[in-house]
Amino acid sequence: MSATSERAAVRDVTGGASGAAGVDGTGAPGEAGVPVERPLGIDELLERVRAGYQRIEAREAHRAARSGDALLVDIRYAALRERDGVIPGAVVVERNELEWRLDPQGSHRLPEATGHDLRVVVICNEGYASSLAAASLHQLGLHRATDLVGGFQAWRAEGLPVVPVTS
Repeated sequence: MSATSERAAVRDVTGGASGAAGVDGTGAPGEAGVPVERPLGIDELLERVRAGYQRIEAREAHRAARSGDALLVDIRYAALRERDGVIPGAVVVERNELEWRLDPQGSHRLPEATGHDLRVVVICNEGYASSLAAASLHQLGLHRATDLVGGFQAWRAEGLPVVPVTS
């Protein structure tokens, strides 16, 4: 294959309009008969990761936290916490630090990250980002990690405790 045709093949596979087989994401054979996987959409990705663990409702999460059976972890960003308040007793770990803070083997872990059996309930605003975060914690061996169905908004809608952020 010449350098020109190699560049054309790369352009075709990365979304060019050449009409090459497999470029449409159908899984049809692409160049050299290798199937091209269809990219996942976010809805399908959420469905897949949520199938790997049992999610938890707000009242059950509240009971588990009160009994000491679960660590609530709020991954919402600061503006949402300031606007809506926080759950008393929840640990705030913004999403971009979550794995570093909860990996029981990590050098940057929180004191609460005591072991792989820790039951972590990840809480985002509405229960979407937390699903992906819980799946990531599973990859670190935190097999009891889950997330809150409906997120912080569901917690608040249930009338569960929320306090304002204090500076």
